[in-house]
Amino acid sequence: MITDDKMDQLCINTIRTLSMDAVQQANSGHPGTPMAMAPVAYCLWQHFLRYDPEHPLWPNRDRFVLSMGHASMLLYSILHLSGVKDIDKEGNILNRSTIGTDDIKNFRQLGSKTPGHPEYGIAAGIETTTGPLGQGAANSVGMAIAGMWKAGHFNRPDVELFDYSVYALCSDGDMMEGVSGEAASIAGHLKLSNLCWIYDDNKISIEGNTSLAFSEDIASRFKGYGWRVVRVRDANDLKMLARAFRQFRNTNDRPTLIIVSSHIAFGSPNKQDTAAAHGEPLGEDEIILTKRSYGWPEDAKFLVPDGVMDHFRKGVGRRGRKLHTSWGKKFDTYRNKYPEPAGLLDSMLNSRLPDGWDADLPSFPTDAKGVASRVSSGKVLNAIAKHVPWLMGGSADLAPSTKTLLTFEEAGGDFSAANPKGRNFHFGIREHAMGGILNGLALSKVRPYGATFLIFSDYCRPAVRLSALMEIPDIFIFTHDSISLGEDGPTHQPVEHLASLRAMPGLITIRPADANEVVEAWKVIMQLRNAPAALMLTRQNIPTLDRTKYAPASGLAKGAYVLAGPENGNPDIILLASGSEVSLCIDAFEQLKSQGIKARVVSMPSWELFEKQSQEYRDSVLPSSVKARIAAEQGATLGWERYVGPVGQIIGMHTFGASAPFKDLQKKFGFTVERVVAAAKAVMGIWV
Repeated sequence: MITDDKMDQLCINTIRTLSMDAVQQANSGHPGTPMAMAPVAYCLWQHFLRYDPEHPLWPNRDRFVLSMGHASMLLYSILHLSGVKDIDKEGNILNRSTIGTDDIKNFRQLGSKTPGHPEYGIAAGIETTTGPLGQGAANSVGMAIAGMWKAGHFNRPDVELFDYSVYALCSDGDMMEGVSGEAASIAGHLKLSNLCWIYDDNKISIEGNTSLAFSEDIASRFKGYGWRVVRVRDANDLKMLARAFRQFRNTNDRPTLIIVSSHIAFGSPNKQDTAAAHGEPLGEDEIILTKRSYGWPEDAKFLVPDGVMDHFRKGVGRRGRKLHTSWGKKFDTYRNKYPEPAGLLDSMLNSRLPDGWDADLPSFPTDAKGVASRVSSGKVLNAIAKHVPWLMGGSADLAPSTKTLLTFEEAGGDFSAANPKGRNFHFGIREHAMGGILNGLALSKVRPYGATFLIFSDYCRPAVRLSALMEIPDIFIFTHDSISLGEDGPTHQPVEHLASLRAMPGLITIRPADANEVVEAWKVIMQLRNAPAALMLTRQNIPTLDRTKYAPASGLAKGAYVLAGPENGNPDIILLASGSEVSLCIDAFEQLKSQGIKARVVSMPSWELFEKQSQEYRDSVLPSSVKARIAAEQGATLGWERYVGPVGQIIGMHTFGASAPFKDLQKKFGFTVERVVAAAKAVMGIWV
């Protein structure tokens, strides 16, 4: 009979050998870290994690985030051995394992469920896409915030629905990346006692020992952030690991960092940690020696010994099933006693908007002076948030400028350790962590938004990219969207940023032309379920167009629409623009019309939405027979050529901006009615 200690070791070595074999068969990957951290993952999953493998989307499950995504075989092995069930795109549980033996054998192969770094949505149990170091750590902070908010909003004194914990496994690389410092700082400030990072202190990176570039005192650093710090001197010491996890569970006033010292042990004593930890298979000879040291059959590949999976079922499986069943009974009681919040919770978990979510959307009257789209957006945001309790967010210290503060009483004020019900988040000047936290919130079914100036989209771009890769509905609000922000000058004036965001697959960018297009933009954004959105807004006032004279703003939903044009027949020229330049083109249109020139104005707030329309619709907006076209946008011209064609002209930015009042800048860089009219006539002269 196998004793408990021997079974523990057998399970740990199964994780290790599966990782070795998968990397060797793929001839690619990172075997060392999964081998070193196998005891840590085993101890957490088998003895502490509140997780039901039969129901991997159980709302109150603990979250396990592998921020060290290069150690993906550690996660795949655990999911396989724990028997985590698969789910389909609608969230239905399937009668099969999410990671089977064949999936492990196909590690890093085309179309497999086991890519080189874990990817959200490919297999159940993968809580987020990790790869760029530090991102998973930041995501875990968002997940922990979501857990605290759900508890504050939905728990009742007699029925506690949410009390889950979030665990993130981090490497030296995670600790070096700046985003983890930003995320850890805000986690300490918010006293997220449901958050535990486990730091694999193995002192190894690709170039060699971390002492080459990394010598700080991590424990002191995290104590300074306000974290509890616990040390485990040997990653193989299950008793000390269990003690550390218990210390975390007993801490209720701050997040916890568990520093685990590990060493990657191989069969041959002179095997270098560096090579095995970062991207090289061990080689068949080394695998044989290592397996021999484990007492493992040397020629066995992908072996799961008898009793291993049954042992996991009796551990994490039995505990998770019991906890989940108990939670289900609680939720039944909750549903009966508190039907209204229960209904809202159902809607939130299933990504459904509540009935009447758009009941109070404003309509803006015609106004030549107009209003900045950041201001109109703030009004729309508040109107929607009143009816969608899980719509929440904030800004990277710019809420007064981005107009993203929720001001109605039901918003609950500012989220904090003392007020977990609050829906206004203060991210501080931490754009990168803000993006990562938004991803963690969205993965937890909260609908998050985060705001900053468009120029600082550079600082949160990695997280924006991952939101697009994961197809989660983050809302990124980018104000001060052009050189017309004025006197702050070129360091704050975005030029290439909109073009670079448009280049990102899966991201919906929207740059509305006036206040009523802002309303329509928010309608589109709120109904997105599988894509993030970036909303570009002005600092300066822009006219609110007369919609009795021009086409309704509802055309925004199709990405581009005919705003103005001749009553009959095709136009002689098409003027295309987004955002603040649409009213410029309207003024040019009126001048051309007075001169007997038939022009059409196309408002084009979202290329991505336009490209989703039928070819018939796109041709109706931009008929191929009309070659004369002008595009105007206060940004880089890259990409507009697909819409203006080979002989059209683009009025845009080819340099950085300058520091001056915005009207002076518009004249300097050619964003004037006179320039548009002259360009239109020049283009028409080629074709008339």
